[in-house]
Amino acid sequence: MDNEQDQVESVSPAGSAESGLSSTTTWSIYRYNGTEILPQEDTIATETPLTIKVDGEEFATLVYTPTDTVDLVTGFLASEGLIRFVDQIESLTLEVERGFAHVKLRHLHQLSRQMVSKRFIGSCCGKSRQFYFHNDARTAKTVRTELQITVQQCFHLMNLMQEQSADFRATGGLHNAALCTADELLLSRSDIGRHNALDKIYGHLLRHRISVRDKIIAFSGRVSSEVTLKAAKIGVGILLSKSAPTDLALRLAQDLGITVVGFIRRDQLTVYTHPQRITECR
Repeated sequence: MDNEQDQVESVSPAGSAESGLSSTTTWSIYRYNGTEILPQEDTIATETPLTIKVDGEEFATLVYTPTDTVDLVTGFLASEGLIRFVDQIESLTLEVERGFAHVKLRHLHQLSRQMVSKRFIGSCCGKSRQFYFHNDARTAKTVRTELQITVQQCFHLMNLMQEQSADFRATGGLHNAALCTADELLLSRSDIGRHNALDKIYGHLLRHRISVRDKIIAFSGRVSSEVTLKAAKIGVGILLSKSAPTDLALRLAQDLGITVVGFIRRDQLTVYTHPQRITECR
């Protein structure tokens, strides 16, 4: 693994500085090949903790793959409802070796800090579904898009995401998320945590002021309720996955206007919600 940096690293909200850590490392193993056990070197996904401090107070500790850290912190703060725009971050400082990100925000409302991860039961979009946390109810929005894609485009985008996933192929231990148009992959992020991969996408969008209009997310992991909520917070109306959804994820997707397509493998897929956006589903 690359050597960790000892120094404190200050980053502007829109800057591109990043730590020298790697998403993978090597490990000495013994592998049975069917006839004998042989010593080999294997590639393993890197896992490290990151504690985010906001205005000097500990806010959260994430366990993540140490790449795209600035995007992760920015996207996580937006997902948690502390910021809506990158300009609300006054400064962001990384202490790579110690595993800290220090964030100073402009005009943080005390309510936003107090409501993080606080239990809340309320209807979603005035309908029957329920949010469980206050900041989800505040930040998840109904997605309205006229974008349509074909079944073949679903397969194409999933293949593009997998082709960009060299670290997954090497380790088998990472989740991948990609921001796409109907025809091409624009941005790919990986992490041991599927939520972290989406936050890295979200943070990049905010920092570079990229519009989510007519964008799609391709995703490698299970579509949980948290994944659906992150898609709604980002503002993307089509979520593609090679895996399965949960029932709460689908109920939220139905109410939040998100098309969920799962089990995209080989020549098969399943459309669960808002099928009008997949043009062969009439």
